[in-house]
Amino acid sequence: MTRYGQELRFGVFITPNAADAAQILELAKLADREGLDLVTFQDHPYQGRFLDAFALMAVVAAQTERIRVAPNVANLPLRGPLLIAKSVASLDILSGGRAELGLGAGALWDRIAAVGGQRRTPGESVSALEEAIGVIRALWTTGDEPLQIEGEHYRLDGADRGPAPAHPVEIWLGAYKPRMLRLTGRKADGWMPSSGYAPPEALGPMTATIDAAAEKAGRDPSEIRRLYNVSPKLGAEDLVRVADEHGTSTFILMTDEVEGIKRFANEVAPRVREFAGRG
Repeated sequence: MTRYGQELRFGVFITPNAADAAQILELAKLADREGLDLVTFQDHPYQGRFLDAFALMAVVAAQTERIRVAPNVANLPLRGPLLIAKSVASLDILSGGRAELGLGAGALWDRIAAVGGQRRTPGESVSALEEAIGVIRALWTTGDEPLQIEGEHYRLDGADRGPAPAHPVEIWLGAYKPRMLRLTGRKADGWMPSSGYAPPEALGPMTATIDAAAEKAGRDPSEIRRLYNVSPKLGAEDLVRVADEHGTSTFILMTDEVEGIKRFANEVAPRVREFAGRG
């Protein structure tokens, strides 16, 4: 049984269809009113039917009071670390410290290349992501000294720092394969898989890989938040088992349904909190 001592949180993962813009905002506001902790949106800039994730998060933050917003996950190849750092820090400042950063190495390379993005091999994409984490965190620091970072994929040559976020923004990686999992253990603040790609029975070996990498890097595995994008098919008992066995502390329901959000906030979340033994 793996426990990391992290506070339980619950959120939603809403599809950003432009045709449903008004409904999306209502669902986000509902999640806020119902006491959920996090609302997230996928980020696929090449997808013509989707709203821009960062514009959407800004509007959601402006129309809600307490819920946090995050991309699930930000498209590094098309946005780059500078714009991601600037956008997330700005959003965090404007929302009063309610932004976090889900970040991915990139996928669907044909779609990325079709809009002018650089096509990368799997190995190159992981290396670029590791560099980007360092660049983003450097840009979030304060001070007058210009930044100098010489990487294979990203460089800063006398860049200005800032703005710094309003609170210590966490970087959560969408990771599944061993190299990405090891990067999560070494460098990330959180792990953000989805149940469709990593069902509950697959989490054990992945968690072990992250923990081993963290310990090898001199980190305490409890520093890494364990998030999980979950299908509505998983009930409260399933989530309790995942929390107890794998230390998962943040569950994000993938839904575009009013009743699904209400049920998750008022039935599932309280039961998980009660039976997982954590408030």
